[in-house]
Amino acid sequence: MSMKRKKRRDEKVIHVVFGPGGGRVPAKQRRSASERRDAPAPNREPLTDLFTQSEIARLLTITPTRLRTLDKTGVVAPTGRRRGRRAYTFSDLIALRTAKALLDQHVRLRDVTRAVGVLKRTLPRVARPLAELRIVSDGQRVVVRSQDGSFEPLTGQMVLDFEVKSLRDDVVRVLRPSAGRERSRTAYELYLRASHLDEDPSTMDEAESLYLQAIELDPWLAIAYTNLGNVRFRRGDADAAEVLYRRALEIDVRQPEAQYNLGYVMLERGHPELSIPLFHGALESDSNFADAYFNLAMAYEQVGETGKARPFWKSYIALEPQGTWTEIAKRHL
Repeated sequence: MSMKRKKRRDEKVIHVVFGPGGGRVPAKQRRSASERRDAPAPNREPLTDLFTQSEIARLLTITPTRLRTLDKTGVVAPTGRRRGRRAYTFSDLIALRTAKALLDQHVRLRDVTRAVGVLKRTLPRVARPLAELRIVSDGQRVVVRSQDGSFEPLTGQMVLDFEVKSLRDDVVRVLRPSAGRERSRTAYELYLRASHLDEDPSTMDEAESLYLQAIELDPWLAIAYTNLGNVRFRRGDADAAEVLYRRALEIDVRQPEAQYNLGYVMLERGHPELSIPLFHGALESDSNFADAYFNLAMAYEQVGETGKARPFWKSYIALEPQGTWTEIAKRHL
């Protein structure tokens, strides 16, 4: 769903089954019997799940020997139990990935131990780690950032940045693929519900909440980012809308709606030269995108290339002979 062109100009106007367009699984598609057997219980969400040593080794590409060393030295030990055996929690997993990142960059074990110790003390205070926690490191320092503040056990300049949320997504993709498929289906259903609500001011809050839920479940559902961007734009937050359109294009570079909307942002901000390739991209993906022809013609007019604008005015008129902007297009011919 693309954002419709507005008569008034705003002064600021204007992403397992992961991958481009992820989550677009036909509702009637049935899972195989083995898939149903292997599907995890509903409570096996990564934040509350428990992981075996072999699962951790596969997920983090870390050797069992190194895992045992980290356990024996007290750097990271499994703190949960699964079927009577020691198992790693999601918090342990965060600490393990931090330790591995530092060790891979040849940080001394004692410094890794100190960094992970601070991280472990911080994690229990974070009620919603996917939303609140961020870890950064350059191999010398680990900084844990949360709403309670920053914790910096080592020194050095931060250059390597990794999100806790991406770790949750990796768990689903590598260790819980059947859960990933279910999450993607649910995310797309949420997106569909939201798309029927997002243009009515009385239901816009509900639509925004549904889009956020869809993205949380399936971070690769590009169209949900685009439509959430439209909601933010309608609320007057063009900067947030631009970020969401760009995120959609990182996932699906050919998505016409995101290309068009980002092009519209650039055009309305007075950067027609930046909008031109975006409108062209939208038309390459959807040759019947009438509004893209109109705005592409407008962009060429604004950069002084009237001759290049003419065929796009004509294309708009051909597609929308009685359209909202047809008379304007005709006056340019």
